[in-house]
Amino acid sequence: MMTLPLRSLLFIPGDSDKKISKIEGCGADAVILDLEDSVAPASKAEARRMVAEFVAKTPRGQRAPHYWVRVNPLDSGLVLEDLAAIMGAAPDGIIQPKTNGPDCVRQLSHYLDAFEAAHGLEAGSTKVIPVATETAVAPFHLGGFAGAGLDRLAGLTWGAEDLATAVGASANRDASGEWLFTFRMARSLCLLAAHAAGVQAIDTLYVDFRDDEGLSASSRASRVEGFSGRLAIHPAQVGGINAAYMPSPEEVAHAERIIAAFAANPGAGTVGLDGKMVDIPHLKQAEKIVAQAGAFSAA
Repeated sequence: MMTLPLRSLLFIPGDSDKKISKIEGCGADAVILDLEDSVAPASKAEARRMVAEFVAKTPRGQRAPHYWVRVNPLDSGLVLEDLAAIMGAAPDGIIQPKTNGPDCVRQLSHYLDAFEAAHGLEAGSTKVIPVATETAVAPFHLGGFAGAGLDRLAGLTWGAEDLATAVGASANRDASGEWLFTFRMARSLCLLAAHAAGVQAIDTLYVDFRDDEGLSASSRASRVEGFSGRLAIHPAQVGGINAAYMPSPEEVAHAERIIAAFAANPGAGTVGLDGKMVDIPHLKQAEKIVAQAGAFSAA
C-alpha cells in the first residue's frame, strides 16, 4: 500500500494534451491517466504513447501526485498492448476496470511480473486497484480479496455506471438522488471487502463537478462510513475531496484526549472521558486519526 492513503484520485483522459498539461499543481494525491472509457478506440495507440511519455518524464517524489494508469479490461484484448506501452515509464500503479474478482487481479499481476522484469523495475512495485463492482458477477467475489494473497493490491473501488449497464438498469439513483438498493449494496460490499483485505476503500465518483457543497457533504459522509478517499472527474473536485477525507481539528483534538486518557491509566481496557466509557477500539481509532493528520501535515 502507499505510504499515505490516497484521498483524491483524479481521472485524466490519456489522449488529451490540454488536460495532461494541467496535471501539475492539480493537488490530487493520485492522477489516473485513462486508456479505457474516456479514449475512443481509434485514439488508444496515441493515448498510450502520450501517457508513457508523460509518466516517464515527470519526476516522482514521496508525496503526491502518484501516477496511475487505467488500462483496458482483460477481456478487451488490449491490456497487453497497454502494458507494453506504459510499463517502461514505471507508473506507480494500475487501475484495473471491470474485474470479476481476485482471479482477474492475479492474472494482471502475472503480466506485471513479466513487464517489471523486462524493464528492470523492482518486483511488485506496480500496485493495483481494481474497480471491483462493474460486472454482474463481481459483487459475489468481493469477499475473496481478503484471502487471495494479492501483494500488489493497494485498494478497492467501485463503479455504478458499468454495473447499471451490466444488469440492464435504466438508472442507478432514485428520485431523491440516493443510490438504488443494488448500488448501495455493491458499495457497502466494496467497503467491507477492502477493510477485510487490509487495503484502502475508495469511493466512486461524484458526477456533478459543479456541486461543491454536495461533493463535500457526500465525501464527509463517505469518510464517516469508512472510505479513505474517492475518485474525481474534474480538478475542481480535488480540494473538496482532500479536505473531506482529512480528520477535522476537532476530531484530532478528541483523539488526542482519548490517547492521553489511556496513557494516564496504563493497562486499562476502558477509561472514562466526558461521562462516557471508551475502550481499546476507540484508542486504536484515535491513534489512526492522529497518525493520519500528522503524516499529511508533514508531507
